[in-house]
Amino acid sequence: MSSAEVDFLKLDLLLSDEEKLARDSIRAFVNERINPIIAECFEEGRFPMELIPELANLGVLGSNLPEKYGCAGVNNVTYGLITQELEAGDSGIRSFVSVQSSLCMYPIYAFGSEEQRQKYLPQMAAGKVIGCFGLTEPNSGSNPASMKTRARRVKDGWLLNGSKAWITNGTIADIAVVWARTDENDTIRGFIVEKGAPGFKAPEVKHKLSLRASVTSELVFEDCLIPETNILPESKGLKSPLMCLTQARYGIAWGAIGAAVSCYKSALDYAKQRVQFTKPIAGYQLTQKKLVEMLTEITKAQLLCLQLGRMKDSGVMEPIHVSMAKMNNVAMALECARTARGILGANGITADYPIMRHMCNLESVYTYEGTHEVHTLAIGKHITGLDAFDI
Repeated sequence: MSSAEVDFLKLDLLLSDEEKLARDSIRAFVNERINPIIAECFEEGRFPMELIPELANLGVLGSNLPEKYGCAGVNNVTYGLITQELEAGDSGIRSFVSVQSSLCMYPIYAFGSEEQRQKYLPQMAAGKVIGCFGLTEPNSGSNPASMKTRARRVKDGWLLNGSKAWITNGTIADIAVVWARTDENDTIRGFIVEKGAPGFKAPEVKHKLSLRASVTSELVFEDCLIPETNILPESKGLKSPLMCLTQARYGIAWGAIGAAVSCYKSALDYAKQRVQFTKPIAGYQLTQKKLVEMLTEITKAQLLCLQLGRMKDSGVMEPIHVSMAKMNNVAMALECARTARGILGANGITADYPIMRHMCNLESVYTYEGTHEVHTLAIGKHITGLDAFDI
């Protein structure tokens, strides 16, 4: 059963031929290149670096940025469909693409100079320069305004001191887009820190039980000198990195659907084949109830993301809309994974099936890019006008 068949309300009728072609090409890539190796990568704790040139050739890196910078220039619905298919393979692969595209290429495009765009974006779209995004700190997660990393202006540029935590791609990155408080009215600015800069280290985080096919790192800056040419000139205040997070959360909302579909398909196929008490377990009421509920929630998430994508392409999407999609869809996917694991019984915990791998990954996705609880309270504030974050 292909994921094209997980389209109960025939939403393909609402997609353009170009959108479907892009989705189908990524789906084929996932089936041919990711699915055969990803369980082993997860067990080994290894990100498949060999796939980076292939992802670049497919045009998925910065795909919704302009063609003049070497990018594919696709619309946001297409970008969402790409992330959906990649996460059907693994959250770690989708995370790599999300970070490269939404958290590194986007800020250079949105807040960088034209010289910076021309220098970095074509190389990043080609997969020749890898980026990471440094915002989260050891004691500054859901409240990035409390960041301690500071940049002080000196004769030759800026002197950066501080640390960042839970950074996807950090150890393999050629550049880091780092956010720091400056000594100019305490304003938060963005800086491009190149690999090998004196005073910059990016040790990898080991012993993860989630996102194992992904590189997670710390970023440490000790009197790291950043040249004036590497500040993002249009980055001004906390709003700038939050705009980047909105881009990334949009892709996450779509990606979670891919993970849910993978779990649903595995459970459905298994339930049709697994015979107990003289017939397949798909023929029992309780199993059918679980499958129906999974499909229904997936369908609702598909509708949510499609409308969100059309709103983004029309320029009317707001960050709060993305909060609802991220909050709902990741929780939905995690519940689908848990339900699917139950249908497979003991087989559900093995790497022969993708379900437990998706479940472990989704536990991280549930938390990163804004926790489920923070997005809930952000929506609550929006609809009531009352700030529940206040103590």
